Amino acid sequence: TMTIDNSKNVADVHIRSGIYSSDTVFDYWHGYIATRMFSRNACFILKMDKKSFPEIQEIGRRAYEKQTLKKIFSPTNLWVQYTPGSSVIANIKDWFLYGSAIEHLCKDLPIYK
Repeated sequence: TMTIDNSKNVADVHIRSGIYSSDTVFDYWHGYIATRMFSRNACFILKMDKKSFPEIQEIGRRAYEKQTLKKIFSPTNLWVQYTPGSSVIANIKDWFLYGSAIEHLCKDLPIYK
């Protein structure tokens, strides 16, 4: 499922698939994406490159297309590599940087950037 809050420029994507379940926050206001992998009990945070990620309105359109067409096509692929953050759990200044939506998703979990 997906929830888009245009007033906060945040999209939440919830994937329920057994051990592969995850929650992802696209925070366009702060420019970060965070994914919480439930099987790993960890949070992965990525700085959003505006050229590589669709606008928030585009995410909604693609989700609608996938729901109606049952198939989605993206001409671009994005590969990333995560490294452990500077601390096991993010400190207070990191939460100001990432924003409250990502803090809510990732608080008290190991962070990988």
